[in-house]
Amino acid sequence: MNRKYAFVYPVLLMVFLVIGLLLGSRLNQPAPQQVSGNYSKMQEIIGLLDREYVDSIESKKLFEKTISDMLHELDPHSNYIPSEDLQAVNEQIDGKFGGIGIRFAIIRDTLCVTNVIPNSPSLRMGVLAGDKILMIDGKNVARKKIKNEDVLGKLKGEPNTRVKIQLFRNKRKIEKTIVRGIIPIPSIVCAQMLDEKTGYIRLDNFSVSSAEEFHYAALQLKAKGMKKLIFDLRDNGGGVLDGAAKIADEFLPEGQKIVVIKGKKYLNTTRYARAGGLLEKTPLVVLINENSASASEIVAGAIQDNDRGMIIGRRSFGKGLVQQDFSLSDKSDLRLTIARYYTPSGRCIQKPFGESYEDYYHSNDKRRDNGEYFTPDSSVFKNANKFKTLKGRIVYDGGGIMPDIFVPLDTSNSTIYYLTLRYSGVFQQVAFDFVANKRNSWSSVKEFNAAFNTPKPLMQKLIAEGEKLKIPFSASDYARSEELMKHVMKAEIARQLFIEEGYFFIVGSYDKEVQKALDYLKR
Repeated sequence: MNRKYAFVYPVLLMVFLVIGLLLGSRLNQPAPQQVSGNYSKMQEIIGLLDREYVDSIESKKLFEKTISDMLHELDPHSNYIPSEDLQAVNEQIDGKFGGIGIRFAIIRDTLCVTNVIPNSPSLRMGVLAGDKILMIDGKNVARKKIKNEDVLGKLKGEPNTRVKIQLFRNKRKIEKTIVRGIIPIPSIVCAQMLDEKTGYIRLDNFSVSSAEEFHYAALQLKAKGMKKLIFDLRDNGGGVLDGAAKIADEFLPEGQKIVVIKGKKYLNTTRYARAGGLLEKTPLVVLINENSASASEIVAGAIQDNDRGMIIGRRSFGKGLVQQDFSLSDKSDLRLTIARYYTPSGRCIQKPFGESYEDYYHSNDKRRDNGEYFTPDSSVFKNANKFKTLKGRIVYDGGGIMPDIFVPLDTSNSTIYYLTLRYSGVFQQVAFDFVANKRNSWSSVKEFNAAFNTPKPLMQKLIAEGEKLKIPFSASDYARSEELMKHVMKAEIARQLFIEEGYFFIVGSYDKEVQKALDYLKR
């Protein structure tokens, strides 16, 4: 009899074990009544406000702000993204959107086409740089106070849908019906040779396509004779972590650490470099500044800790947290911090959260006011932990990446008059007018750079257009800023002709950080 039922005892034991595990997991979770009660209380309060508060309120907006404030109590990077904002966020991550493929500027309340993207629907339909858009889907957009986001809302849309536009060209109105397509958002905005041996790549953000874009750009520059590289991550606020790891892998020999990720889900995940990186032997400078954050800091930290290249610029932002998106039932999104990342030496470069969400995101204002944009502040790392790079150099945690070579913010030729003109859009307006009948005058940005010097009449027009916008001329400010203004005017014309590639190529000729990097690489 015992032998007959012997098999029952192990089965019963397993059943009781499973029941015990289930009961244990339930006991460790918040009671359903408690969660439901808290949610009901929130609904009750917002309902009460909606009914009784002295002024009318938008209950949905208030509810969503409550969610955001709750998340910001955890950390500054956990966030709630409403469904109506999610598409724009995802477009940056994916590196593409549905549209017609033009770059535009609003000049004198007129929507002007500044560039047409190669292989785009607009190019195929004959839209030209310099065209003015008068109507979109039968609605007038000319001579109206229209905003960039309004234009984008009208021109963007699902691929294979149609949009009708009316253009003004050579005193004629032209009707076009354009079928929207997939338009790439390049994360690399400039990849050029600065001299016979030195390449320059500027990456604006880390999207899904960034690593592939970087690899292709590096291949192109190597084919042009690149022996050294300046990799510009200034003002790059980060993005896709995987893209950062893959780009760092291009520089590092097999087996070297790139980044360590620690969190409940990841536990302890380490990314190592693989063999065959395209730039493992290429002398390297990475440029960073106070707005370089997250994925930018992963790359800079990997290069610095492995003593693979020189970091030049100013201390980076200091974001050492990793987020993951969770889709909610109403198609909104919860971006939740799920891990911390550590550089190869073991540093978490996350800066302190501060007293409030606003303090955290305005901490760069304090850096500026404290003079850190002009001299490095070693007190930032006074209580920080020390770590060592591969070759034994001391580096610190808790406050971003401190560059190996500090370059102060260059304000030597900047004046109130120049800055007022710069932020008014006058430079862009004058550049657009100037290239109206000159768009085919230069075949490349290098040819343009060699042949063009900003003429005096163009500067006089800049001053006159500024006065039309009630920006009074200042002779003393102009005398101090004249050379800078000529450089900027030339760069804006290059942007009209050769998009961002042209702009940053011209800017590099007077950019102090780029010039410092060139000097270093000549040693």
